[in-house]
Amino acid sequence: MSERQHLDGEVGERPLWLNYFASKFQVGTAFALLAGFLLRVFFIFRYTHIVGDSLVYEDIAHNLLQHGVYGFSSGNAAHDIAPSPTLIRLPGYPLFLAVCFLIFGVDHYTSIMLVQAVLDLGTCLLAASIAGRIFGTVASRATLWLGTLCPFVANYVAAPLTETLTLFCITLAFYGLMRWQEREAGTSGVNRWLCLIGSALAYAILLRPEQGLLAAAVVPAMFVIRLHHPAHGLASIKPILLVSVLALLPLMPWTARNWYTFHVFQPLAPRFATDPGEVNPIGFQRWYRTWAVDFASTENVYWNYDSAPIEIADLPNRAFYSDAQYQATESLLRQYNETTTASASFDESFERLAQERIQAAPVRYFVALPLARIFNMTFRPRTENLPVPIEWWKIRNHPLSSVFAGFYGGLNLGYFILAALTAVRWKSFGRFRPVILAMLATIVLRLALLVTLDNSEPRYTLEFFPVLIILGGEAVARLKRPRQGHLSS
Repeated sequence: MSERQHLDGEVGERPLWLNYFASKFQVGTAFALLAGFLLRVFFIFRYTHIVGDSLVYEDIAHNLLQHGVYGFSSGNAAHDIAPSPTLIRLPGYPLFLAVCFLIFGVDHYTSIMLVQAVLDLGTCLLAASIAGRIFGTVASRATLWLGTLCPFVANYVAAPLTETLTLFCITLAFYGLMRWQEREAGTSGVNRWLCLIGSALAYAILLRPEQGLLAAAVVPAMFVIRLHHPAHGLASIKPILLVSVLALLPLMPWTARNWYTFHVFQPLAPRFATDPGEVNPIGFQRWYRTWAVDFASTENVYWNYDSAPIEIADLPNRAFYSDAQYQATESLLRQYNETTTASASFDESFERLAQERIQAAPVRYFVALPLARIFNMTFRPRTENLPVPIEWWKIRNHPLSSVFAGFYGGLNLGYFILAALTAVRWKSFGRFRPVILAMLATIVLRLALLVTLDNSEPRYTLEFFPVLIILGGEAVARLKRPRQGHLSS
């Protein structure tokens, strides 16, 4: 059997990941999965991270189970006040937590994290399968190891957050797209691969609202693939319509619920995570955007507003254009710190500061700072869930932590470099070119979205990693077969 025939993985109509265990690479695959599982267990038992959004999802899941209300607890110890409904988070992850609470018991987070570890290893197997079918067996094996040993994605199984499930949905959508192109793209009827693509897109959107960008990359790729299988009338776009309907269908009950409960049309989740009637501090956010770049500012300033003090010492020098502006900012923060509560007057004051700074340096506000935030989110050492000082670059204060952060940053950069070495060769990938372009499109679209954000958070770029791992596996494989032609051309 040739390598290409082996990669097609249709021995007895079994999917490729099952054929792994019947092939000569079964030992290597088992070792990769074992190593990946041990790495994830290490993070789970050593660096569990249950703060912030994790507590938000937990509260919603608890109230859904105990009160039948998708909302937040009242804070009353006697629980005699009903939870307040909310729409600031989509239901995908709270429903996942609720199911896990039913199975394992309420607040049994270790069990939830172990489930996430298994799902994450499933993501690695799917990525390896994609790489194998597009690039070959060597790339498949390299991709599996790059995925299972990637500490950045492994770290997030130890946090009850949407990231692990989102990465699984992204990879599953691309796997379904590739299989549909291989076997069913010339047909117009309903088939399992279309259902798989639609389901992956639907649940990805239910997890995070911006995952509509995944559909925005996959659906056009399906159009391109259909161009090679011409049909007439509705039959030419029937598969695309089916996937689009499946992706949007779960949003209908969520939209109806929001209309019934809040009398607003909200098919996703609001950008600024505010429920109807809550005041959004637009002025503070605009002021923050006039100087913020790094994750340290997100943690020390952005997240503190309306809940905790903000110290002038935590602001970088670029937050002030003059001594007068420094004094105005210091006075405003001193007044805010007396109550640590946002108000309309504070917001107006921050808005005036923001307008002054934007008028003084518009290019900096609209171009330089957004690009700097993108760079920080993408290439900052991904140590946000580890006991590493947030100002990791101050090596004199914590030399060992700084060295570790530097290593982590270099490892993160390595994944991007490996992926780029493959991405520049996208024209050579033959019939799988639309799949590769769809993968790259998810990165480009996400970067375009991230430019609009106020706060820099490295986890917002974690969704790049399924693509980085798949493309990186091919780059590693080429080091072992530099003279071989491309298998899929």
